[in-house]
Amino acid sequence: MSATLSDIAKDLNISAVTVSKALRNKGRISARTRTRVLKRAKELDYRPNWVARSLVTRRTYTIGLLLPDFTHPFFADIAKTIAETVRPRGYHVIISYFEEDPDLERVEADSLLARRVDGLILASSQSPDRLELFEELRTRKVPLVLIDRPMEGVRASFVGVDNEAVGRLATTHLIEQGCRRIAHLRGPQIGLAAKRLSGYLASLKKNKLTAPKGYVVDAGFQDHTGYLAMKQLLTAGPVPDGVFCYNDPVAIGAMKALHHAGLKVPEDVAVVGAGNVHYADALAVPLTTIDQKTPEIGARAAELLLGQIGSKRPTRPEKILIVPELVPRKSTERPIFQPSTR
Repeated sequence: MSATLSDIAKDLNISAVTVSKALRNKGRISARTRTRVLKRAKELDYRPNWVARSLVTRRTYTIGLLLPDFTHPFFADIAKTIAETVRPRGYHVIISYFEEDPDLERVEADSLLARRVDGLILASSQSPDRLELFEELRTRKVPLVLIDRPMEGVRASFVGVDNEAVGRLATTHLIEQGCRRIAHLRGPQIGLAAKRLSGYLASLKKNKLTAPKGYVVDAGFQDHTGYLAMKQLLTAGPVPDGVFCYNDPVAIGAMKALHHAGLKVPEDVAVVGAGNVHYADALAVPLTTIDQKTPEIGARAAELLLGQIGSKRPTRPEKILIVPELVPRKSTERPIFQPSTR
């Protein structure tokens, strides 16, 4: 049978309140006392009684994380950072995903709420005209932080990258590498994809370039959809000499299609992705990408949610936009100001 707080307190001749604060790393406890408590807790195989703790605090010490796709490295990295951030505070993360299906998102959200999570972190696929989920969360006063995908009309904190800046950075880099016929493989019909498209178009306009008809192609968010989109793009008109892809998986699919078409990256077509997935630099042609700083997104979102949960009064929503960063690699390594004549 596991020891209790009282057992540890009795052994060390201190109060149970002091033991509790030391185990939770809360309050003004000396480093020596905290070390003694942690050592004795380990020796006695102490394990917190979460049921009893929940009855006292009216919390379950669980956080719901609702994601569109857990297999994508971007979301997996965010989930990892969130867990690492909340774990030292005594919280655990329950992860659900909904495969980009808004109806399934509602079902999974209801399931997490039924488990009485203390708050939600959510990358939503809901459309602006379907905000019933957020109305329910507001009515039930569920602490909420949105990540990656801002939702117009939703009063909630948000943490994500500046997606217009992602589009501008990627497109400007291609221009600086000498590209003049620059296409865009755009993402799914969600707000952040529109922002990246806007950044792409703004960069072209600033540099007095235009996108020929057919140079913006819907490409989804996976490598196989990127492959199909690139094949479509190659039949739409003049072969582009640069392509900005919605994310890294789409870029990887695009490079595969270019290879199958007998075109070389970057000599014939330079390619930029977004996300800086962990394997991007291990490809046969290492991928130039835009780093969205996923660890920072996860950590900031977790801190915001913990702040809401711990607050005794309603908190004002915060909007945190992470500044993206270009990570140049071989997929865009072309002679500067030597546009392709292909």
